[in-house]
Amino acid sequence: MTNERILAVCRSNWEYRGIDDAAVREMLAELAAHLEDAATAGRAPRDVVGDDVQAFAASWARARRPLYRRALRMAALIPLVAGVLLLFVHLRRWSPAVDVTPGSLAFWVALAAATVLLELRRGSLGLGRTWVVGLVVGLPVAVLTERVAGDGTLFSVPLWLTVLVMLPGLGYAVTEHRAAKSRPVADPPAA
Repeated sequence: MTNERILAVCRSNWEYRGIDDAAVREMLAELAAHLEDAATAGRAPRDVVGDDVQAFAASWARARRPLYRRALRMAALIPLVAGVLLLFVHLRRWSPAVDVTPGSLAFWVALAAATVLLELRRGSLGLGRTWVVGLVVGLPVAVLTERVAGDGTLFSVPLWLTVLVMLPGLGYAVTEHRAAKSRPVADPPAA
């Protein structure tokens, strides 16, 4: 992998994680200097970043964005995602209330726990890997729970509660989106 490609992968990873542009520019300049020093010493870029560039970028991002900030972001966005999914169920069934069964609750709790643990540790999974986690972790938990607990309704979620659950995450997402739009685009470092 070329130095330019490594810098591009790191930049996109850091920007996705919400690291501000000034910090991204600083990190890219520092990484570019390390890569140049390695090339001057006759070492490969792999000696600087390792075999997995995305894991390298994620670990550096975690150092820049501490756990409490990432946990706050996840705590705000998880209810938003849950609310959006519930809203789709409301619309699909054209119903003012959604019945929650033990299997569906177990599926979403297992999926959320696995996703949060993996994302806090490694970074974003992306849509494809999230679906894989859902099939590997969530589906067996849902089937097992349905067999053990049955398929009766645990509780119903009214539409007003779905909207209420979404509000904190919606405010956070709008704020994060506005902050991202107001940031100037960072220039790539000269390699």
